[in-house]
Amino acid sequence: MSKEKQTDQIRAAQGFIAALDQSGGSTPKALKLYGIEEDAYGSESEMFDLIHEMRSRIIKSPAFSGDKIIGAILFEMTMDREIDGIPTATYLWEERGVVPFLKVDKGLADEVDGVRLMKPMPDLDKLLEKAVSKGIFGTKMRSVIDAASPSGIAAVVDQQFEIGEKILSHGLTPIIEPEVTITIADKAEAENILLAELQKHLDALPGDKQVMLKLTLPEVANLYKPLVDHPRVMCVVALSGGYSRTEANDRLSKNTGMIASFSRALTEGLSAQQTADEFDGTLGATVEAVYTASIAG
Repeated sequence: MSKEKQTDQIRAAQGFIAALDQSGGSTPKALKLYGIEEDAYGSESEMFDLIHEMRSRIIKSPAFSGDKIIGAILFEMTMDREIDGIPTATYLWEERGVVPFLKVDKGLADEVDGVRLMKPMPDLDKLLEKAVSKGIFGTKMRSVIDAASPSGIAAVVDQQFEIGEKILSHGLTPIIEPEVTITIADKAEAENILLAELQKHLDALPGDKQVMLKLTLPEVANLYKPLVDHPRVMCVVALSGGYSRTEANDRLSKNTGMIASFSRALTEGLSAQQTADEFDGTLGATVEAVYTASIAG
């Protein structure tokens, strides 16, 4: 029953997905933006303790609930930890009404042919089995497109769907994330190539399977509407990609059917030094703004 409820919640897309999946490489930057400098921790273990405290504070805030935040993407170490003695994924769903997802990629390979593919994931099956056992609904994996290279973009989408099919075989819903870098000169051209590649792979999926897509906000509003409407797509979410929260929300509001899945833009303005009221007020205003942009149109 819970899987059916979770599927209905994501498919309805009446809200947005919080990206709380900063990994080892991006954690120091996330902590610094939160007001914790690198000299505040002396080891990687202490660093991850601090980021878990930050994530727990966000999740436990009254502003963080399933009426506006329909899902949350976790880093593996966050999935393995607890909030108030309850496993994080269980806490998200049972206490907050938020569907839990897991980041499964191991980072990016070096750029080749204008793109950065995902690094190999030799232990993926084991990780997916653990995710299922912990009540995870779906997964997320990210590649990056740095140029309008037809062969490079085809390679990105091929890899994403190949791994996506393995994820589907474990009963999990994959979030396919081929991020287009927002600063490239040929961004619009890259997005047109990506749209065609995604449509081709979606058309080839078996009729009983659905994936999710996480895409950079496009230069042309509603470019991805055919993907939003595709029967093999459960939901299309947007990454902030380096845009400020204001610009990301503005772009998002012009794309019908796309909802947010912001990371840095979600935590913008939050600080370890804030009182509970200040923290909850700042997060509440952010959630309201991102929610409004997500359901616009």
